[in-house]
Amino acid sequence: MCGIVGIYLKNKKLNKDLGKLLTGMMNNMATRGPDSAGFAIYSPEKKNRYKYSVCFSETSAKEIKSQIIKKIKDAKIKVIADHLIIETTLAPVKVLDIIKKFKNLSLVGYGNSIEIFKQVGNPKDVVKNFNLEKFSGTHAIGHTRMATESAITTDGSHPYSTGKDECLVHNGSLSNHNNLRRTLKKRGIEIRSQNDTEVAAGYISSGLLNKKSLKETLIDGLKDLDGFYTFISGTKNGMAIVRDEIACKPAVVAETKDYVAIASEFQAMAHLPNVNKAKIFEPDPGLVYSWGK
Repeated sequence: MCGIVGIYLKNKKLNKDLGKLLTGMMNNMATRGPDSAGFAIYSPEKKNRYKYSVCFSETSAKEIKSQIIKKIKDAKIKVIADHLIIETTLAPVKVLDIIKKFKNLSLVGYGNSIEIFKQVGNPKDVVKNFNLEKFSGTHAIGHTRMATESAITTDGSHPYSTGKDECLVHNGSLSNHNNLRRTLKKRGIEIRSQNDTEVAAGYISSGLLNKKSLKETLIDGLKDLDGFYTFISGTKNGMAIVRDEIACKPAVVAETKDYVAIASEFQAMAHLPNVNKAKIFEPDPGLVYSWGK
């Protein structure tokens, strides 16, 4: 059992409050996943600059910043708890190679728009550690984890990102993830963990690389991903939710003129503005719902 949440803002006036809205959703899902938590924040893209979310360990922030700047001369680095956001104009293929060479750095995600943060611990503590309330943006996805498929580690936490400005959170389990992992690796998709959710994220990356939309890829996944699951997936242009055709993993959607909110349980969105006026529904089994482009 895990908790998943997502919020897509239709009204730009709410962008400054995105972090506050997501904080409440994450806190209210803490009981569904007390082991670890994570979230992805999307903000307007910077077309000529990339942001790299990385987790650091066994060193100080000052020391690791100094080492990175020696390798990436124009890097602007923001420190938030045990994560760094590295912003640069250097080509992604070069930056990703540099990050790999640091034994005390772990890539969490990258893109022109996305920032990802995740950590072991109670979700209420995790959102405080990263000061989530202060974030602004256009849409966001979050996860509270009760570990089933892999160890309780930061690398085992969600969201997972296997492509530029992409991420996925998941409640459920996949039965064919080992076979899919081998197939995706042959296609050039890098999957670093044994977690089934990262395989699902890789599947989405593969579809997007083949010029399919997020919605089209998730529709294909209903045939190719075997298991019981609810996915929320994001790109820089929007987000989507899908439940498998059995739909034993819960989800609820609340949509108003200002936002779309998704969660495992309604209690996660009870604090949202004007939720009493929202169109509230449970997503149908085997049907993809998407918002944005």
